[in-house]
Amino acid sequence: MSGMMMRPGMGAAGWRRQDESVLGKKLAKGTLPRIARFAKPYRWHITLFLLLVIVSAFLVIASPLLFKKIVDDGITKGNAGLVTALALVVALLAVVEAVLGLMQRWFSARIGEGLIFDLRTKVFSHVQRMPVAFFTRTQTGALVSRLNNDVIGAQQAFTSTLSGVVSNIISLILVVGAMLVLSWQLTVVAILMLPIFLIPARVLGRRLAAMTREQMNLNAEMSTSMTERFSVGGALLVTLFGTPSIENRDFGERAGRVRDLGIRIAMLGRVFFTALTLVAALATALVYGVGGNLAVRQTLTVGTLLALVALLGRLYGPLTALSNVRVDVMTALVSFERVFEVLDLEPMIKDAPDAPDVPADAASVEFDHVAFSYPTADQVSLASLESVAVLDKRVSAQVLEDVSFVVRPGQMVALVGPSGAGKTTITNLVARLYDVTGGAVRVGGQDVRDVTLRSLHDAIGYVTQDAHMFHDTIRANLVYAKPDATEDEMIDALKSAQIWELVSGLPDGLDTVVGDRGHRLSGGERQRLAIARLLLKAPRIVVLDEATAHLDSESEVAVQRALDTALEGRTSLVIAHRLSTVRNADLILVVDHGNIVERGTHEQLLAQGGEYADLYHTQFTESGTAAGV
Repeated sequence: MSGMMMRPGMGAAGWRRQDESVLGKKLAKGTLPRIARFAKPYRWHITLFLLLVIVSAFLVIASPLLFKKIVDDGITKGNAGLVTALALVVALLAVVEAVLGLMQRWFSARIGEGLIFDLRTKVFSHVQRMPVAFFTRTQTGALVSRLNNDVIGAQQAFTSTLSGVVSNIISLILVVGAMLVLSWQLTVVAILMLPIFLIPARVLGRRLAAMTREQMNLNAEMSTSMTERFSVGGALLVTLFGTPSIENRDFGERAGRVRDLGIRIAMLGRVFFTALTLVAALATALVYGVGGNLAVRQTLTVGTLLALVALLGRLYGPLTALSNVRVDVMTALVSFERVFEVLDLEPMIKDAPDAPDVPADAASVEFDHVAFSYPTADQVSLASLESVAVLDKRVSAQVLEDVSFVVRPGQMVALVGPSGAGKTTITNLVARLYDVTGGAVRVGGQDVRDVTLRSLHDAIGYVTQDAHMFHDTIRANLVYAKPDATEDEMIDALKSAQIWELVSGLPDGLDTVVGDRGHRLSGGERQRLAIARLLLKAPRIVVLDEATAHLDSESEVAVQRALDTALEGRTSLVIAHRLSTVRNADLILVVDHGNIVERGTHEQLLAQGGEYADLYHTQFTESGTAAGV
């Protein structure tokens, strides 16, 4: 009997998911209609699912009533035929209930997994359209949690929560009704036991929830610690600067707290289960005691008593589950709201209505009196994704002021200047990673805000000083730029990037896994692989952001040869720290504090004796090389 009482989700594991903090949450206006719209494609599945739940709820009282018939009308009266017939009916109902359970599970899985798919793909697609500014502020873990935990929490609204509420309400009504018909006296006795039954459930449930939240927080801390230290960069930092004994001690302390909490939760869960089982046993004993006396006095049949005891096992479960239904419902609704919160954040950078593609022959870049300041946090992010109470609304200082220049087709224009001058910001505006706050950036004569982002990004290729590689094969990292690339095209790109000799010598060749962020490759190898990826894409415009920075001399020579191939015949905008790499540029722009303070060729700028000349002579003195650097 106690097993039947625990059936509707009252066990310790179910209570661990309870978090009453959601009850203080005020839902955003329009959340419920939006949830209904999301569920609309599954309306027939949900309808049939609920019908199956209702039918199953009716079966809850069928078996106990049949038991009454078997005892009172069959066994007591010696009617063997009736006993056999009713036993077969009970067996048939068991089969029907099993089939209904399987059908419910199928519909539940179809609805739940369908909603998870819809929500995840919609959020993923939406996040893909967010500007770079969004990712520079957002905590990756918080964002991933929206696609995992909150999406799963949301789908439970239409599976476990919805079915549980409907099933428990109907079961409760039917059970109480049947018990009242059989014996209102014993029904009253059973209801009087409710406070004894619910008090331990509420008290222990709250303590279990609080302890579980603490355990989840500690697990999150351990996960963060492991993620940071198990990445390549983190492992290097720990190896070079860390103290193993301190690392082990700190991790051991966290793991020990999780262990101790796990033991307390396990014991409290067992106490919780034992208390409910004990109360169930006491209730059964009381009903047997009172009902047995009534049966002895022949004011109650034995069959009725057995039916009441069986129904009692189906009374407390739904009551306990419904006592916490507000928490379950609000948890699901809040999960939906957190998903909608991401979907409602409009991307700052998006295509204009009916935007045309960049012209097929577009190969020029023009900055026309460009001014720029970075967007505020509330324009591009969410407080909940940054783990802050309120987003910073302060406007950033002006980063660029009245920047104007033209890069004609086939030309190479170099940007030089001190760190923080605004060089990278200028290159970010070309591909419209940010929108200008004044003036215009044009590619092929078209304002980048007026053309489609897809065509703009197809026309431009980037190589940065820290070229990112996915933890995948060389082949996969290459075809990311051109999904339909043939193996011959990949080999040609690798040869042009001066890295095919290395790749061909690897045991797995193109199928060699490059490791996390490409760290199985050296810096120079990673840069050349990035250049091969760019060559495979074959853009008309190339942007290089200090692509040879932080490389040793040998790697720099190899990368520079690869870059010479990549830039041949293409329009290029190059940021260079080492001035030796831009001596032959058609135009050199010296950027300082968001302004172009000098412009000209290498010889012209040296002759002016200004900031460029100072930078050049400083590098010449430090390197001790000839003036032809």
